[in-house]
Amino acid sequence: MEELKIGEIKKMFSEADEAGLLRLIEGFSTDSRQGVRKLVASAIKKTEKIENEKRRIHEMRKYEREYGSRGYVCGIDEVGRGPLAGPVCACAVILPKDCEILYVNDSKKLSAKKREELYDEIMEKAVSVGIGMASHKRIDEINILNATYEAMREAISKLDVKPDILLNDAVTIPGVDIEQVPIIKGDAKSISIAAASIIAKVTRDRLMEEYEKLLPGYGFANNKGYGTAEHIEGLKKLGKSPIHRESFIGGIL
Repeated sequence: MEELKIGEIKKMFSEADEAGLLRLIEGFSTDSRQGVRKLVASAIKKTEKIENEKRRIHEMRKYEREYGSRGYVCGIDEVGRGPLAGPVCACAVILPKDCEILYVNDSKKLSAKKREELYDEIMEKAVSVGIGMASHKRIDEINILNATYEAMREAISKLDVKPDILLNDAVTIPGVDIEQVPIIKGDAKSISIAAASIIAKVTRDRLMEEYEKLLPGYGFANNKGYGTAEHIEGLKKLGKSPIHRESFIGGIL
């Protein structure tokens, strides 16, 4: 294939999937041109990274493999327990057995762009996804912990199929008649919980970005309701907005 120009070969490498890269590495392994050798070396590193990621994801499926014989395994997580404004959002996700979605991880460890990409892939591949929310008013009424449990129960109720076992990020949800397995730092150890954390995070972030349009001055699009300096400044200047948690902001105002 030495008759091909390096620019053409570079395009082939850039457009290839993993299987295609392996074929290209083999096909150009004897090409003596320095530019091609660099492309081959770069492709080898890329395939090695993909294999390492596959091994990491395989490890993240250990709980799903352990409990998979029970039936539908559901991962649950929440976001938004700490902000001064907006709801707490929970998500329940049931993935297919042996589901392999690379780069799924605790949502806090991912960039916003990567979360958005994974959101689409999870929603496409999941057996079922349920989302639950508890509003700022509900948080003030029953406290953040109980509101979180309420959002989680709602997320479970919105699944299209009833799960047989729940993998939860650290908590045991009261009022649920399904076996639960609380996993400390579960969003970094279970692919189902990690997927739930991503869906919950993207869902809530999008909502807070919409609130920014309706309620400018607090920086909701950037801080998502958390107590940043910009948010505190806006709160002191403008007072509380219709979505602020009064039980969280008393000390500030």
